[in-house]
Amino acid sequence: MRALELLAPARTAEIGIAAVDCGADAVYIAGPAFGARSGAGNSVEDIARLCAYAHRFGVRIFATVNTIIYEEEIPAVRSLLEQLAAAGVDALIVQDPAVLSLAAGLGMALHASTQCAVRSVEKARFVESLGYERIVLERQMSLEEVRAVCSAVSCEIEFFVHGALCVCYSGQCYLSEYLTGRSANRGECAQACRSLYDVEDASGKVLARDRAILSLKDYNLLNRLGDLASAGVVSFKVEGRLKGESYVRNVVRAYSDALDALVASSGGKYCRASWGHVRGGFVPDLNKTFNRGYTSLYLDGTRGRWAAQGGGEFIGTVERIARDGYNLELASPSVRLANGDGFTFVTYDGTVAGFRADVCEGSTIRCRKVPGLVPGMRLYRNLSAAFERSVEGSRPSREIDVALQVTLDGTSILVHATSEDGRTAEASLTGLEPAQNASRALSSVREQLGKRSGIYSFTVESLDSMGPDGAPCGVPFLPASALNGLRRSLADALDAFPVVQQGVALPSPSPQSSFADLIDESLSYKSNIANSLDRALYASRGATSMEDAYELTHRPGVELMRSRYCVRHELGLCPKSSPSASQSSSSGLSRGSAGPLYLVNNGRRLLLRFHCATCEMTVEDC
Repeated sequence: MRALELLAPARTAEIGIAAVDCGADAVYIAGPAFGARSGAGNSVEDIARLCAYAHRFGVRIFATVNTIIYEEEIPAVRSLLEQLAAAGVDALIVQDPAVLSLAAGLGMALHASTQCAVRSVEKARFVESLGYERIVLERQMSLEEVRAVCSAVSCEIEFFVHGALCVCYSGQCYLSEYLTGRSANRGECAQACRSLYDVEDASGKVLARDRAILSLKDYNLLNRLGDLASAGVVSFKVEGRLKGESYVRNVVRAYSDALDALVASSGGKYCRASWGHVRGGFVPDLNKTFNRGYTSLYLDGTRGRWAAQGGGEFIGTVERIARDGYNLELASPSVRLANGDGFTFVTYDGTVAGFRADVCEGSTIRCRKVPGLVPGMRLYRNLSAAFERSVEGSRPSREIDVALQVTLDGTSILVHATSEDGRTAEASLTGLEPAQNASRALSSVREQLGKRSGIYSFTVESLDSMGPDGAPCGVPFLPASALNGLRRSLADALDAFPVVQQGVALPSPSPQSSFADLIDESLSYKSNIANSLDRALYASRGATSMEDAYELTHRPGVELMRSRYCVRHELGLCPKSSPSASQSSSSGLSRGSAGPLYLVNNGRRLLLRFHCATCEMTVEDC
């Protein structure tokens, strides 16, 4: 049986606890420094509090220490790792290999971050050889590429399944550093890919104006978990360490339900990687949480239109503009709008725009005039005020099931408890008076013991009031307060034992696996080498020439990002998919060669090159 893990993001400890309550098997969170999201730091004390709560369900906590590390920061990183280990952190998510030696002996597993840019069998085998127990793969991979990596290594494989997408291969984006001096590899990404650009050809002709042309839709693989599990993925990761609690609750609950369904239909092939059952609360709906539209990206090995185009549930079409608002032709009679709803639409020039409603009445939205919103446009709701209230006001609970075996005689009661994760406890009372009404007393025992205490949901599975000879031996009188006390004692006794975490059965390594000669002799700035520990490690593996990280040198004329996303394809100008240069694209533009284009923003120009042999695009300093 293979344990499958749903890995949730947490900006804060409180959001991490919410993720646990909604069904996460693991949570990743940043400490006070060296996490790849500078706006999502937490104190070690808060992380310890999250660990204590999560471990009651066998949920593991991963700390992100996934920036590149400068030489002078090495002592501070070592100190932080020691504190995280003392706080109870189970694993570290790492980009800089210096952490491998700094974390030695601290008892935390080491996971290679997606920032390590692993997207091939060769890179995966090398990263595994360094000592990582898990690899987080690049998101722009096909299912067959994921399957090949899973078959080639013996460590765990983690894959993103939901959330915002970087347009670049992760860990090798230098655009933010180039434009603003804020390095994505240092946790300070300025999200230049979400900015508006003009697209120009070599002659200066504008092909698209003021478009967020590098901004991708959000990932959504809710219906592909089975495919990924079959390929060998054991951890399904949700992006969102900068997102709020409502987003995390909704997305985690949706994926937890889907993972439960996969486990239930697997015939015993899979199980969940933690314990407990999520019960009650709101019904999740991914369309009602903010998104930029959804895509499965390159999972099927095919291209689509990946640029963000708004997102959410289709509400209807703008019918007319009244003096006090917009009248809609609603998509369905069941659509209900609410004050404060958020909407998106795509303008005629391809720009994605959005606004919030002040007042909604029937099919009328009242708000300030929205530039670009005209009759005939399709409107999508990607923030539902009513749904947000539901998520906040109707929270689920997570419960560990406990089976009780109750033995009674005329003057005593003995209760044996077994939790779903295998812990046991006993509680008893003696010197009791016989009950005058045995039937009512037995009913009270079942009712009072079969309730919830803390995180435990108790069920009386057997109730024995017969003596050794099979004859009735009497039922003692037990007031509700005494039975409630027994139940609480059992809960306290179970809490005294640590929860045994579910194991992960890993695929067998390929017979051809060998970790010799897996590194190039010459390493470029893309290896993100920023300290002496990195240099020593790579030299020990055979590297003889190593460039410094881009952040240390700012060398001109280099590749700032590489991607499977292609602006030329997005604009309908791809000569590979439509080789006839005489045809016209859907946008009315003439298809040409795969020559360069340019992105222009506020006077800054970026060169786009198109590598049709590998179906990749690069953004370069020009």
